[in-house]
Amino acid sequence: MSWQQQVIFVVDDDERARESVCALVSSMGLESKAFASAEEFLEFYTKDKPGCLVTDIRMLGMSGLELQAQLNDMGSLLPVIVLTAFATTPVTVQAIQRGAITLLDKPYLEDDLWNAIRKALALDASKRVEEAHRQAIRERINELTPSERTVLSYVVAGKPNKVIANRLDVSVRTVENRRSEIYTKLQAESVVDLVRMVIEADMLDT
Repeated sequence: MSWQQQVIFVVDDDERARESVCALVSSMGLESKAFASAEEFLEFYTKDKPGCLVTDIRMLGMSGLELQAQLNDMGSLLPVIVLTAFATTPVTVQAIQRGAITLLDKPYLEDDLWNAIRKALALDASKRVEEAHRQAIRERINELTPSERTVLSYVVAGKPNKVIANRLDVSVRTVENRRSEIYTKLQAESVVDLVRMVIEADMLDT
């Protein structure tokens, strides 16, 4: 993913503050989109849009921290940079706990925000590559038949073929055939590969 595909979303109810961040982003050769409130941003944003978010904390209506919580509930991968003129330890802790990559005091140094944006965009790209990989694994697992998924669950649990056959009341040869199909469909070469894939896809309850 190139940076040209990513957008820096700026949320601040102070027009001059929004313009200042957008001017910096423009000087970096990147695209920005500004919003006067968290509510306005949420009406626009969908979690598939790549980039990063630069948000103030204290705003009319929904706060920056509340916006973070909403994004987390959406399952958003968007990295968040928090700006505030009213930094306190509890606010900083809450912002970081909710996934902010950094919190910068207003007025901030342009170099600090520049570096934070570069870090955020790199993180966004990395997270989206990882999510695409996980989704590909999920899709392959979902292509398994119900009987193959049952065998997969036993294999991942470390059960040998004979035990699986006894529990399913089928022949060992049937289990072997199903295992072979599982390896083929999941493009796996070993039990270790299968376990890793199921864990990465967060499908331990297969």
